[in-house]
Amino acid sequence: MTPRMTLPIRGVPLFLRIPRNGRRYRMRVMASLKSINPATEALIREYPEQSADEIDRRLSNAAAAFQEWRHVTFAQRGTMMHRLAAALRSRGEELSQLMTLEMGKPIEGAEAEVEKCAAACAWFADNAAKLLQTQSVGSDATRSYIRYEPLGAVLTIMPWNFPFWQAMRFAAPSLMAGNVGLLKHAPNVCGCALAIEQLFHEAGFPVGVFTTLLVDTPAVDGIIRHPAVAAVTLTGSERAGSAVASAAGREIKKTVLELGGSDPFIVLEDADVNRTASAAVSARTINSGQSCIAAKRFIVLEPIAQRFEKAMAERMATLRVGDPADRATEIGPMARLDLLENLAGQVRRSIDAGATLMTGGHRLPRKGYFYAPTVLSQVQPGMAAFDEETFGPVAAIARARDDEDAVRLANLSRFGLGASIWTRDVSRGERMASEIEAGNVFINGQVKSDPRLPFGGIKHSGYGRELSEAGIREFVNIKTVWVKEDEQDGSTRRSE
Repeated sequence: MTPRMTLPIRGVPLFLRIPRNGRRYRMRVMASLKSINPATEALIREYPEQSADEIDRRLSNAAAAFQEWRHVTFAQRGTMMHRLAAALRSRGEELSQLMTLEMGKPIEGAEAEVEKCAAACAWFADNAAKLLQTQSVGSDATRSYIRYEPLGAVLTIMPWNFPFWQAMRFAAPSLMAGNVGLLKHAPNVCGCALAIEQLFHEAGFPVGVFTTLLVDTPAVDGIIRHPAVAAVTLTGSERAGSAVASAAGREIKKTVLELGGSDPFIVLEDADVNRTASAAVSARTINSGQSCIAAKRFIVLEPIAQRFEKAMAERMATLRVGDPADRATEIGPMARLDLLENLAGQVRRSIDAGATLMTGGHRLPRKGYFYAPTVLSQVQPGMAAFDEETFGPVAAIARARDDEDAVRLANLSRFGLGASIWTRDVSRGERMASEIEAGNVFINGQVKSDPRLPFGGIKHSGYGRELSEAGIREFVNIKTVWVKEDEQDGSTRRSE
């Protein structure tokens, strides 16, 4: 059951006015958000945006909840986080179906996403205390140490492509650190956003510790300015990242950005062509190709390039495209029509610039936002498929002369999120990895996120890290405490 929401008068914009230092801020609230099934193009539901008063109430509740939550012990937080993991697993079928309905994720991928969320919650429940334990450091003091203290309410602005994982990847470490979370989700996955908030309630988290805000993009600037918000994190496009960082910067609020990617997948001449081509297809088509860390630019050394291109095109052509609720489906629909049209335009411009179409290259003639799995070869810098992020089942293959040329092509991008290198010579791969400009480099493996490892990018792929020790420390005050003993009696006077 979803909570009741106040319905604004249709067509009349509402504004949130927040007095602060004599200034007044406006946050526009629109009429409704639409969830459309991308496999059928049918309207699932319209969700009214929360009213200005409702948003202000939720922000105030979050600020109040933080004052209590920050003093809850790690053990108590961990107990609730484990209950959240259990709730995710017990409702896994329902939550997976919701993802499949709202954004077209193939059902088996949706189930895997729910399980990954549960595993991350459990890992941070078990490890947060160790990751944030007070650290003694030698200095000129009698005692000096570092404390890790929460910042407050953190606004998280999340995309639609991994509607549960992106939110939980933020929430598990941030809440275990003592912060409270405010989720502004993508408008097309409002059902998922409300389900996430309900999961926290079911797990016993106090009201205000995790809150969903049903608002559209125009409202974000005003929310960032709200005094209840201490910091902001966003996963999304370059344009969204720039806008959010600018708004937060004006308020001197910390940000972490995980933006787009155009991950290189480098294949050396000693790699097994058929096995690597199969891995390449898997890496490109995760979530039907709609993933920041999906491999997008396939850079292959010339001695095996022709065989690799043929093998990859043949495998892509056999992928089953269809109903994402069908377990036999390998490629589901694009999440929105505008995304499909943008992808088709990138393919068309690349072919016009000289790329060779090996398979696919067109929208499928059926209801829904389906695009045929596509392989482009002879792709070069300057073409859309090389320079831009392609968010869908389109693989761009470029050829490299040698290792140095492969690294040059890999780095010839404004993005720097992930990369992978495929070779039988691991030492050679590690040498190349040290030259790759990316936040994550995988050798003989598909790029992925793992709670135990830092995740994030450089260049236009963003800054800051999520997950692991690095991620949980992004939204804390790293406080130095310096203590000098009383010189008169040589002892430290402490209150009993």
